[in-house]
Amino acid sequence: MSFQVRFATKWSDFDPNRHMRHTAYNEYAAEVRVRYFSNQKFSIKEFNKYNIGPILFEESTSFKKEIHLGENISVNMKVSGLSKKNERWKITHEVFNEAGKLSAIIKVYGAWIDLEKRKLTIPPQEAQQLFVSAEKTFDFEEIQIKN
Repeated sequence: MSFQVRFATKWSDFDPNRHMRHTAYNEYAAEVRVRYFSNQKFSIKEFNKYNIGPILFEESTSFKKEIHLGENISVNMKVSGLSKKNERWKITHEVFNEAGKLSAIIKVYGAWIDLEKRKLTIPPQEAQQLFVSAEKTFDFEEIQIKN
């Protein structure tokens, strides 16, 4: 399943150079992840119910083309890695400018944390299917967990 969200950019997304500030790209990618989870019937309400949350270990961004003040953007999400029990995941986001040109690629490596124990955890059964129907990248890999 392809998942993409279109956004109208905001004045606060831009810097004095009149292009989108670097952290705004990552904020839109985070918003897409949260919307994807909700779309898969695992919203903030479920995160609270099971007392878990997503955390990031790594986040890298490659910038390709500027996005200018007033442009609308589209941001997609593809799974590029997943462990057997879905406790670790890698997601790639592509950010497109209003003309549909690739503007940035954001890669994140994350996991689930038990918010009470403050330790990594395996997601509950209700969340096991979150990434099954997600579009995968061409270089998708199984993440090996070392005990």
